[in-house]
Amino acid sequence: MNRPVTTLFMLMSVDGKISTGAADDLDVDRDFPQIPGLREGLHQYYEIEQTTDLWALNSGRVQAKLGVNTKEMPDKTPVSFVIIDNHHLNENGIEYFCALSTRFVLITSNAKHPAFNIEKDNFHIILQKELSLRSALMRLKSEHGCERITIQTGGTLNGLFLREKLFDYVDIVVAPVLIGGKDTATLIDGDSLLSQSDLSKLGILKLKECVVLENSYLRLRYEVI
Repeated sequence: MNRPVTTLFMLMSVDGKISTGAADDLDVDRDFPQIPGLREGLHQYYEIEQTTDLWALNSGRVQAKLGVNTKEMPDKTPVSFVIIDNHHLNENGIEYFCALSTRFVLITSNAKHPAFNIEKDNFHIILQKELSLRSALMRLKSEHGCERITIQTGGTLNGLFLREKLFDYVDIVVAPVLIGGKDTATLIDGDSLLSQSDLSKLGILKLKECVVLENSYLRLRYEVI
């Protein structure tokens, strides 16, 4: 395979939502720990997250929501991070991931991104005229030695990965909650299919494992076939 093996790893509600609402100040990482019935079992998701690949791909928008643009510098981890971002991260956000990552790769189509002001030995930029996930993954493998990567982006980017057949595995932790809201981000968003000729773009899954966790949480692991 000329790209890394990919796993979509996410926390979602029973109705498939990956956020608590449509506003940027609503987020499961901030909100679930405050909600009785959810906070008790939430630790299991973060414990499983610690066992995922040593390469992780995220979106700048999600990371900006989590406050990296204003956070103090973290301790370095063994994880290498890949961020897709055009305008959500500022220089502090870039510096944050440089400090956090063994290797940090930014994928952007913005030639004026503030990241170009930063030089670090472990920091690399993939500049694309238009976003090409397949090309970016190929470069991550050929140029940076990435063999396996965990995907944790928002619904729109997850939709692009799905339609381009770039998911190999899906690993989902299901929280015992219904969130609702047609504008609230789901596991897979993006453009809807419009005809039967598009059915080949579906992601058909083979169940590999179903684990009943504590406090009514579930873990579902699939292979994409």
